[in-house]
Amino acid sequence: MTNQHRGALARALPSPLVEKARPKRHATPPSTFLLAIFFFILQALAAHAVMTIQEVKSEQGIAAWLVEDHTAPIIALHFAFDGGTAQDPAAKEGLANLITGLFDEGAGDLDSDAFQEKLDDAGAELSFDAQRDGVYGSMRMLSEQQDAAFDLLRLAVNRPRFDQAPIDRIRAQLLSDIIANEHDPNSIAHRKWLRAIYGTHPYSRPDEGTKESLAGIKPADLSSFHKATFARNGLHVAVVGDIDAERLSKKLDELFGDLPEKQALAPVADLAPKLGQQVEVAYDLPQTSLQLAWPSVKRSAPDFYAVMLMNQILGGSPFTSRLWAEVREKRGLAYGVYSSLVEHQHSNALVVTTATRADRAAETLSLVRKVVKEMANEGPTEAELEANKKYLIGAFAIDNLDSSASIAATLVDLQVDKLGIDYIQRRAVLIDQVTLDQVKAAAWKLLSAEPAIMVVGRPLGARDEPRLPFRSFLPW
Repeated sequence: MTNQHRGALARALPSPLVEKARPKRHATPPSTFLLAIFFFILQALAAHAVMTIQEVKSEQGIAAWLVEDHTAPIIALHFAFDGGTAQDPAAKEGLANLITGLFDEGAGDLDSDAFQEKLDDAGAELSFDAQRDGVYGSMRMLSEQQDAAFDLLRLAVNRPRFDQAPIDRIRAQLLSDIIANEHDPNSIAHRKWLRAIYGTHPYSRPDEGTKESLAGIKPADLSSFHKATFARNGLHVAVVGDIDAERLSKKLDELFGDLPEKQALAPVADLAPKLGQQVEVAYDLPQTSLQLAWPSVKRSAPDFYAVMLMNQILGGSPFTSRLWAEVREKRGLAYGVYSSLVEHQHSNALVVTTATRADRAAETLSLVRKVVKEMANEGPTEAELEANKKYLIGAFAIDNLDSSASIAATLVDLQVDKLGIDYIQRRAVLIDQVTLDQVKAAAWKLLSAEPAIMVVGRPLGARDEPRLPFRSFLPW
């Protein structure tokens, strides 16, 4: 659950924009040419993104990555603790999601109202969010108010109250959403897909919980989750803005120095998604949604960059990918079709999503599989590979480094993925050194497998209905 309090800073400054962009197209010289032009523009912009990342260590050994920027009186701090919703105990699903809605609902000697008032007085934004493999937090503040803001963050991280009244209120909000989605086809499909793909693995559990599991969560459960997760050896911190290394070093100990040294996480096994199956969710809908999953590789795999490039060419880009060209441009079967790499700590997949008219769903599914099979058998062309290399190198700064908040979030992600403090400098070389043969090998290795398929809507071959705008229906 993302729970963000916007105070004076939100009124004084524009919110940071964190946009995600995409890239290219199958063997069409005009689009390849346009992409190349776009790349040179991106490279020029990316040149302005050169920055110095310092590793700061406190006296107690707490590390953070810092980018000093004294051009504006703003500090953005992002952090993550390993764990996340995968740590929800059985029958307590939704615990991590619930707890992230409570950190600014009272801490230390401050009850909910008092904490929110002081946060507003400090002119700070505070946010927490539970993801599959981590609990993420952030604070954005004016540098002149940093002492007050940091003190509130210290209380939230170290001494959350978990008072019953805020628990009941936040739980009621979550229950309202769950009840509202009980008959929503996309929500039903999402739950069915996770069970089919992950079986009894923690990833199969609904992050938001269920009516029964949320009702059973007690303050003691929240305290136990907090104690097990919020510990220094699972902490990743990045700070961007108007603060120097010496001051940050002291603040790190104030913020995190009193936390336990080691986490007490339950082990989570690695799992390959269960492929080679077709999951159907029958609904009388005006369109049929399709989702297909193939295997993928870990972020640390030697062939990850070959896989990333292959995915980009296949369907990672609107307007220019092979799937877009065949499914939308040539045949008009869908408003959108995309492929993406789903990267979790313990399971990975390459996923294709689209939606189309019910009477053409079988045709669309067959075409998607044909395009994927061609990629598996033949791989990309040299022109496709070179154009997408240029795009991915040039677009990184625009996609990930466009504000202090997005820089801090990116640096935390790099730490979580163990990519090293010099990754941004090395990334272009890592992409550029990938060969055509390596991408072809990656395509065959992954895409020759039999996929898992989800069909949501009328049975394949149902009669014609008007199409609705595409939306990806299954958030992994």
